[in-house]
Amino acid sequence: MTPIIAPSILAADFANLQRDIEMINGSEADWFHVDVMDGVFVPNISFGFPVVEAIRRHAQKPLDVHLMIVQPERYVDEFARKGATHITVHYEACTHLHRVLTQIREAGCQAGVALNMQTPVNVLADLVDAFDQVLIMTINPGFGGQQLLPLSIPKVSKLRQLLRGAGSSALIGVDGGMGLANTPTLLDAGADYVVAGTSVFGADDPQDAIRQLKNRHQPMVA
Repeated sequence: MTPIIAPSILAADFANLQRDIEMINGSEADWFHVDVMDGVFVPNISFGFPVVEAIRRHAQKPLDVHLMIVQPERYVDEFARKGATHITVHYEACTHLHRVLTQIREAGCQAGVALNMQTPVNVLADLVDAFDQVLIMTINPGFGGQQLLPLSIPKVSKLRQLLRGAGSSALIGVDGGMGLANTPTLLDAGADYVVAGTSVFGADDPQDAIRQLKNRHQPMVA
């Protein structure tokens, strides 16, 4: 299976955001990944509704919105109205996760759940029918440019086994420290989509970086 590549707008040049959006539109990337951070659930603050709406006006590919916020249920419907096509919430931020995932689907979006490093994948065993994608955090979330934590690799494998055993077709994503050197390992472990920020927008040729991430059989460059 060819992996889904979702460049993270968090790593884009905000002084030239439309330029970077057009670059992704013209690339082999599949989704736009938009991190929303509230400074409470994670120690950083990022985009709100106006930025998501602005991205949607120019984006020609699905908008994968990752809510790293407390009480995400308060904002799901508005993010859907602003143009999100996929909405991922954190297991750790939801008291009633099944209810929130149902809310996302009812808003017309693909429902995703993210797991931080310390959260085992088996917490999702009774919810496999409630989500369309699972995002494994391969760093401690909050800031871009971090190195991938190796413990995330067997975690992806365990999740793949869990979903396969349950007959689930949910996608598995990986987010944090992803680049040309480690993407094949995570794909071999069972990942379906890759969120990549610095390795794309920090590259001399971002479109070529996306192309190499997309084609796991090409020689990988460290």
